[in-house]
Amino acid sequence: MTIKLMATHTIFTMFALLMAAHFKSISSTNLPPKDDQDLRLAMEEMQKANYFTFVMLLNMLPLDPNFLTNVTFLMPNDRMLSKTVIPENAVSSFLHRHSIPSPLIFEHLLYIPTGSVLPSLMPEYLMNVSNGGGRRSFVLNNVKIISPNICTVGSSIRCHGIDGVLNPESNISLHTCSNTMVPVPPPPSPVAPQPLLPPPPPSPVPFFSSPEDDFPVPAPLPADSSQHISGSSKLSLGRKVLKSMATILVPLMIGVSI
Repeated sequence: MTIKLMATHTIFTMFALLMAAHFKSISSTNLPPKDDQDLRLAMEEMQKANYFTFVMLLNMLPLDPNFLTNVTFLMPNDRMLSKTVIPENAVSSFLHRHSIPSPLIFEHLLYIPTGSVLPSLMPEYLMNVSNGGGRRSFVLNNVKIISPNICTVGSSIRCHGIDGVLNPESNISLHTCSNTMVPVPPPPSPVAPQPLLPPPPPSPVPFFSSPEDDFPVPAPLPADSSQHISGSSKLSLGRKVLKSMATILVPLMIGVSI
């Protein structure tokens, strides 16, 4: 009897645990995920600013991870969207086309110069920037931002009201964008060092010094000066010989006469 009661108690305990786990899983699936808190805050701000149609488009889709964080929505107003036909299978592409993959308040957008290109969440769809520097002079492709900074409560989602619907066909392509970019010159290739040349041979030292030297060379004598010098030297030698002979002969002559 005791064994039967213990078995019954064990089965009842296991059944209670299984039912508790089942109800816990059901309740957890019915709770909204915590990751969509910023998106829900942004949607509340959109409704307060009367962008009800854009909120309805967001609610038509399953929860898109691209819309949960780090995104800027460009929202046409209800009047513009009432004139636009959006098929049900095109809602996703419409919202991705009107989204920038970064949370940008209007003051950040004003730093982007005219001619720049902004990407969207739609692959290969780009937006050309025309920045007039004013609150109502910032244009993306064919639309103008007219109600900036509608979504500011959340930490990672921003939204701005625009005066139209972005054209499905962008007038900018990735190929065109890459062609307009300034090419970066390749780094210069290393240049082999030039071989060292042998030093030039020393210039020959002139035999005669230049006029700037400390010992100037005397001016050359005329051509006939050599003859003049040789003649005068001979005459002087003859006079010396005669004087010597006279010195010897005079005493001899005096002695003979005595």
